Amino acid sequence: MQQAENQRKIKIISTGKYLPKKKVTAAELGKTIGVSAEWIEKKSGVLVRHFVDGETASLMGAFAAKNALEEASLSIQDIDCIISTSGIPEQAIPCNAALIQEQLGATNLGIPAFDINSTCLSFITGLDTISYLVAAGRYKRVLLVATEVSSYGINWKDKESSTLFGDGAAAVIIAESDDDKHNNAPQTSSHIINSCIETYSKGAHMTECIGGGNKYHPREYGKNPEEFLFRMDGRAVFRLSSQILPGFVERLLAPTGLKIADLKMVIPHQASLMAVRLLSKQLGIPAEKVMIIAHNHGNAVAASVPMALHEAIAQDKIQRGDKIMLLGTSAGFSVGGIILEY
Repeated sequence: MQQAENQRKIKIISTGKYLPKKKVTAAELGKTIGVSAEWIEKKSGVLVRHFVDGETASLMGAFAAKNALEEASLSIQDIDCIISTSGIPEQAIPCNAALIQEQLGATNLGIPAFDINSTCLSFITGLDTISYLVAAGRYKRVLLVATEVSSYGINWKDKESSTLFGDGAAAVIIAESDDDKHNNAPQTSSHIINSCIETYSKGAHMTECIGGGNKYHPREYGKNPEEFLFRMDGRAVFRLSSQILPGFVERLLAPTGLKIADLKMVIPHQASLMAVRLLSKQLGIPAEKVMIIAHNHGNAVAASVPMALHEAIAQDKIQRGDKIMLLGTSAGFSVGGIILEY
């Protein structure tokens, strides 16, 4: 294997996940929007998704974070940075990460907390960015949390996109690969092998929510309520993805000397079941190497990739030493990927 220039000795110590208590089936959703469960299954493939019922994004994020901390036998005092890698903020100010810190009961610890947001790619972008700081010794153990309440921004008149989304949260704790030496545990070869993110703003307006900022201020909601809801040209996004992703994956793999066959698992953003399957076929990724959770989670925006990663670990589909790829697209239009040895 060639040595990629941006390798980082970073280990994913643990993961955590939280799904809201309210489970919504395709049949139940179909009654709400006036379509059949079969229509939803054909269009999005999402049979079950979860919607918040009293939970907030920060509360869900804290639940997922506690799950990850327990899995690693750590407490919040062992964390020296909290980052929200979410696409949808709970409120305009302060940042999600500060609210998650509050929910974790760490209000007086002074742990730095900030957000990294690139919509559906937020987790991949956050992991890529912060891994350099961990490798450089700036932070020792970082908690990355992706928590999304997408159900509040759905335009229920858009039947196709309204069938895609679900709410939920996931958390990941990362540290230097040799962090285990402090616990007298065996060291691992875990590291990030290569990463890449590209943005093509010719697709910037294919997926957007234009209200809520200073273009369409919240005070204007009464005049233009639909400007504050999510909208997407799904076909245009898929066409652009199909044009860009094959070359992007080649560029991501090229410096490493690896091929798709060398990867144990590809963990994609769960845009939709149909999109994941079609793009996997186009990229030549065998079905058994693609981690899919869209059918029972929906598209949970930036939480999709870390939730799928959590499930791959929980279901023993990946083991320490396996090479995996995290891959996604987002509004912007952006594509991003990380190849790592778990």
